[in-house]
Amino acid sequence: MNILFMGTPEFAIPSLKALVENGYNVVGAVTQPDKPKGRGRKHIAPPVKMCALELGIPVYQPDRVRSEDFLDTFRKISPDMVILVAFGQILPEEIIRFPRLGCLNVHPSLLPNYRGAAPINWAIINGDKETGVTIMHMDEGVDSGDILLQEKTDIGADERFDDLHEKLSAMGSELLIRAVKGVIAGTTSATPQDTSLVTFAPRLARGAGHIDWNDDSEKIVNLIRGLSSRPGAYSFLRDKKLKIFYAVAGKGKSSGEKAPGTPGKLMEAGLQVATRDGHVYLKDVQLEGKQRIPVEDFLRGYRLSPDDMLE
Repeated sequence: MNILFMGTPEFAIPSLKALVENGYNVVGAVTQPDKPKGRGRKHIAPPVKMCALELGIPVYQPDRVRSEDFLDTFRKISPDMVILVAFGQILPEEIIRFPRLGCLNVHPSLLPNYRGAAPINWAIINGDKETGVTIMHMDEGVDSGDILLQEKTDIGADERFDDLHEKLSAMGSELLIRAVKGVIAGTTSATPQDTSLVTFAPRLARGAGHIDWNDDSEKIVNLIRGLSSRPGAYSFLRDKKLKIFYAVAGKGKSSGEKAPGTPGKLMEAGLQVATRDGHVYLKDVQLEGKQRIPVEDFLRGYRLSPDDMLE
């Protein structure tokens, strides 16, 4: 049986490796084109490309999977199954309908919750206590296909995006192998999604990480957790962007409390910053043009004045 894998970022690598380690014949890996990055604008290969080359798997990097050139290549490959994990392009109907065993997708949410591009971020930002992974049979909609398998996991109170991303990536690879075995054996049934329960996780807009210190402490901390370490939540200090990667919430406003966004003392919990309902304690920061460091190290080289505000 020939499997065509489609994926791009680090999240997809455990699934690709799991297919190979379990003896499946992956005849190709389709990924996004190399992209220029950094000051030198050097073209960097996506993680799935590097992994596939190490595994000896042919790599395809079409600008558009809907192009006739790629569709011709796809027909020649003639896969029995397509597996998609965070690929980054919308598939045309032909690719979805062609494989005799279907097109399977690994999605890091409990569908129909959080359809869309950023389910891990939004689950944390919204303060959810649990999430999971769904394996679905793809259709022409956006994450709307029938569910084959699902697995839940708790979101820890202190868990950040990077941690949850890694956990769900590993979970997805294990669940994918179970789904592939079930589809081949004909023992896995598909369940339509309940459309009355659909929620969405849209791509993070520019400025989504800008902290509003007039929000509640817990909401601010959830935003920081949901965007750490990339793209990063941030504020401005003397017109320079200050990224904040780790913080904890504190409740209760003291008498004579300063305006939200006002830095306070460095305490054991971190640098105290006033919010609408209490404080947030910053623990891990990066000032524009500098390295990411613990906040106590930051304050050794940056003297706050009484008039400073996080804007």
